[in-house]
Amino acid sequence: MDVQGPTEEFASSAGTVRWGAVGAGEPVVLLHGTPFSSFVWRDVAAALAPRYRVHFWDMPGYGTSEMRSGQPVSLAAQGRVFAELLTHWGLRSPRVVAHDFGGAVALRAHLLHGAAYSRLALVSPVALAPWGSPFFRLVGEHTEVFEQLPPALHRALVAEYVSSASAQGLRPGVLDRLVEPWTGPEGQAAFYRQIEQADQAHTDEVQGLYPDIAMPVLLAWGEQDTWIPPERSRRLAAMIPGLRTCPIEGAGHLVQLDAPAQLTAALVDFLQA
Repeated sequence: MDVQGPTEEFASSAGTVRWGAVGAGEPVVLLHGTPFSSFVWRDVAAALAPRYRVHFWDMPGYGTSEMRSGQPVSLAAQGRVFAELLTHWGLRSPRVVAHDFGGAVALRAHLLHGAAYSRLALVSPVALAPWGSPFFRLVGEHTEVFEQLPPALHRALVAEYVSSASAQGLRPGVLDRLVEPWTGPEGQAAFYRQIEQADQAHTDEVQGLYPDIAMPVLLAWGEQDTWIPPERSRRLAAMIPGLRTCPIEGAGHLVQLDAPAQLTAALVDFLQA
């Protein structure tokens, strides 16, 4: 099944969200991470669509969704938006699959905003300190310098950063699709805005609640992940009762692009149980 980009719109508390859905059946919701978009789930969404109604969305400030000066795009804002979006869709207890920063969004929406899921699959989630790669922390400390980069240097920097999330290497067309939203005046400003608003306190607020999670949880990660080291995922696994783990050899942080078949197989097995 061919999966088009998000075409529907929802007016959230943090700006206009663009979203889409494919397939039929019980609902599954996909959350992307940073600095990515729903595009990273394209192949997995197509594989799940024959079994499920698959919802995907670009968070405010990301992908094709609204980007504007002064926009709240922090983890706290995105957690609220996700809870709003589930209400808009009328989904009471969907299956949720969340990558990277999206994992923290899903966890906050559940633990702080009452969003209910029947199952939660976390893929290389941002959930524990310390936050981000060394590059992410460096930019966060000097956003006022980096946001002044000439457009060509900015694009090269983003391309190099995004490329480092893959252990296999991204095809040029895929890399271009991931980088493109962050180019141009609005995109360049939005890239540094989402890093500037990153705050580890937003996961510190919920980390102590992880042992209270009662739903089935799958935790998948790439064994060659250089952004969130595997040992951090193993530490998270020990904090959530009954959690199922799925380490994937040969994959980096972008597991869904490095090892789509292995990840999809694990998701199908978990979601249908």
